[in-house]
Amino acid sequence: MKLHELAPAPGSKKVRTRVGRGLGSGLGKTSGKGHKGQKARAGGGVRTGFEGGQMPIYRRLPKRGFYNKFAKEFAEVNVSDLNRFDNGAVVDPVALIEIGILKNVRDGVRILGNGELEKSLTVIANGFTKSAAEKIAAAGGKVEVI
Repeated sequence: MKLHELAPAPGSKKVRTRVGRGLGSGLGKTSGKGHKGQKARAGGGVRTGFEGGQMPIYRRLPKRGFYNKFAKEFAEVNVSDLNRFDNGAVVDPVALIEIGILKNVRDGVRILGNGELEKSLTVIANGFTKSAAEKIAAAGGKVEVI
């Protein structure tokens, strides 16, 4: 490949539309804005959600519920997912990410009791459900809370 043979990928370069440059261009005279009116003026138009002075829908509808911005969001892992580890392994958030069970730890890791565990593991996490702790202990493993 030589310097004069370099070319951009087909379709990657698009010519900018020049509005208001003559009748033959297809967007001459009014530049695609039609005739007069609020939307044809410079700086014209209305804000998002404006309904011409009518009470907008976001004010007409009742507001319900509560959003707790301080709530902790835990990454959840089922006991059955832990079978991917070797016997006697130490399972912590870093190990869960390395093996591909989790992508993001968020505010911590919580182990849920869904499924069965056949391996004896030491599991280190931020929280455990009662059934998850029982299943890990029954398989001969240990539970450690961070």
